[in-house]
Amino acid sequence: MLFDARAAKQLKPGEHLVVEGCDGLRLVASASKVTWTYRYKQPGTGLMKQTRIGSYPGMRPSEAAEAVERLRALRAEGVDPKAFQRQQRQPAKAALAPAEIFTVRALVADYLANHIDREREEAGAIAARRALERLLKQEPAFAETPAAAVTRSACFDLLEARKATPTATQKLRSMLGAAWARALDAGRIDQDVPNWWPTLMKGKLKSKGKIVGGEHQGQQRRVLRDEEVGQLLAWLTNLHDLGRDTLQMYLWTCTRGAEILAMRPAHIAEEKDGWWWTVPKEATKNARFENAVDLRVPLVGRALKIVQRRLAAVGKSGLLFEDARGEQYTQHDFSTYIYGLQPYSSKVARRTGDGLVLPVTNWTPHNLRRTSRTMLAALGCPKEIGEAVLGHLPPAIEGTYNAHSYDKERRLWLTKLAKHLESLAHHAGAPARP
Repeated sequence: MLFDARAAKQLKPGEHLVVEGCDGLRLVASASKVTWTYRYKQPGTGLMKQTRIGSYPGMRPSEAAEAVERLRALRAEGVDPKAFQRQQRQPAKAALAPAEIFTVRALVADYLANHIDREREEAGAIAARRALERLLKQEPAFAETPAAAVTRSACFDLLEARKATPTATQKLRSMLGAAWARALDAGRIDQDVPNWWPTLMKGKLKSKGKIVGGEHQGQQRRVLRDEEVGQLLAWLTNLHDLGRDTLQMYLWTCTRGAEILAMRPAHIAEEKDGWWWTVPKEATKNARFENAVDLRVPLVGRALKIVQRRLAAVGKSGLLFEDARGEQYTQHDFSTYIYGLQPYSSKVARRTGDGLVLPVTNWTPHNLRRTSRTMLAALGCPKEIGEAVLGHLPPAIEGTYNAHSYDKERRLWLTKLAKHLESLAHHAGAPARP
């Protein structure tokens, strides 16, 4: 068995290390820990599965290899290693002890502790816990009901009472369905107990769109027209520095706000063909996909000027985009800021003076990314290059056989986009500098 301790130490969140000479043994890094795992094909189904063995460096490589050998022997006998481990973790129960009632509250607690807290990133885990604990507080009778005795009618009534917030209710239904599925898999409730959640109100929990001025706006995929983009660029001087730079980075790079605002000096490099910003895979939306790679973004025009200026003034956070407190300026911060400048925002009514209301309304920051992608298409950019610029993964078959990076093409088309944006700014009378 060959184990590279140096490579293990350099693992970044979302990356893994395959241990040569020990089939199925991997070292997987998350944001908070590094874990030994065994990857195998499930007996009977042939599906790829993965189960945890222990934490590194607490468990030595030799110990992990021995654990894998034991699990591999079980698999050879037709036993699913993950199911076996789960069974082993169940506390032994005295044969004559009265069975503890497994309530909905206990079921949710088990799901939070053994799935949500382990599998989700910190922010997602906090949001999920908050939603489920709020439900138990709002529905005390439901929380104390034995999980095996929950009826379809009770499940339906619970969702029906929350259909005014369809998106949140969809997520709640999904989590409850997953919690019941886990309880069934773990044998905490009898296998004959139905899991009602996945089929309830299917297709009936649809969002009516965001609410503006007390009214639903419907499902909108807003794309700003060229003249509207010109108006925004001419109005940039009314924004604060962070807002102005963030808005332009959206338009000039076609990237997501979370990617822009997590930028660090280490992500920026000058290469033979110009400046590049490399977004680490774990900082992209594709982090959960094994075949995803870092996102390469050529910096041209105003994007390059903004990055170079911010590189020279990096503060204590180590990020290029930080607020006055020295903390990260987040996507939520920027979205809230833009919303507060819309004429329908309650903040506008409390302001006095000119230049405090956006000249282009009813748009969100993500619409800027959609707008720039649409501009690329209008300029003649081929679809596969436009999708590469966005950082979208190619379809499965194409992704398997096409390993071209499109670096040259990204630079070509973002340069064309930058020239087009500058022409819109010029015609609108916008200042030349970012």
